[in-house]
Amino acid sequence: MIDLYTWTTPNGRKVSIMLEEAGLPYEVHAINIGKGEQFAPAFLKISPNNRIPAMVDRDADSGPVAVFESGAILIYLAEKTGKFLAPKGEQRAKTLEWLMWQMGGVGPMLGQANHFINTAPEKIPYAMDRYIGEAARLIKVLDKRLGEANYMAGDYSIADMATYPWISIAFDLIRQAKPDVVGEGANVKRWLDTVGARPAVQRGMAVPEV
Repeated sequence: MIDLYTWTTPNGRKVSIMLEEAGLPYEVHAINIGKGEQFAPAFLKISPNNRIPAMVDRDADSGPVAVFESGAILIYLAEKTGKFLAPKGEQRAKTLEWLMWQMGGVGPMLGQANHFINTAPEKIPYAMDRYIGEAARLIKVLDKRLGEANYMAGDYSIADMATYPWISIAFDLIRQAKPDVVGEGANVKRWLDTVGARPAVQRGMAVPEV
C-alpha cells in the first residue's frame, strides 16, 4: 500500500495519475496547503521541504520508504512497477529528459506566472510578462515536439503524466495571452485531448476529493 500525501495542485496530481495508471493501491492523505498543513511536524518527517506531494511505500522490500519531490516519486513508482519508464536505452533517456524539462521549466515558470498574476500583492508588469512569455515559449517547444511524436518521449510515459496537469490548466490562457508565440498549438491540443481521455488520468485528476 502507498500512502500519498497530496493536494489539489498540478504537482500533486502527477502522482495520483501514475498510481492510477500503474494500478497500485494507495491511501490518500489530503494536506491542505491553504491551511499550512504542510508545516506539520509529522508531514515534515516525510517531506522536509514542506511541499506536496510526498509518499510512503509501506511494501518496499527493505521496509517503508518515504519519497518527496514529484519527479523522484514518478521515477520510483515507474521502477517499482516496471511501467511507463524503459529500464535502459534511448527510450529511458527520452523519458527522463522530458520529465526534467517539466520539472525544471514548465512547473516553475507556470507557477511563477500564476503567482504574479493571481497572488502577488501588487501587479508587476515586468514579472508577469517575463513568466507568461517563458511559459508560452515552453508550450511552443512542447508543440514542436508533439509534432514529431504522439507523446513527449515517443511512448506514453511519466513525462506525459508530469506535464499534463500543468498544461491542461494553462494552455488556453497562455495561448490567448501570447498568440504570437504559441500560435495555434494544434499538436498540444491533440495531446491534451488524448491524454485527458484516459480513464486513469481522469481518476487521478480528481484526487484528492475535497
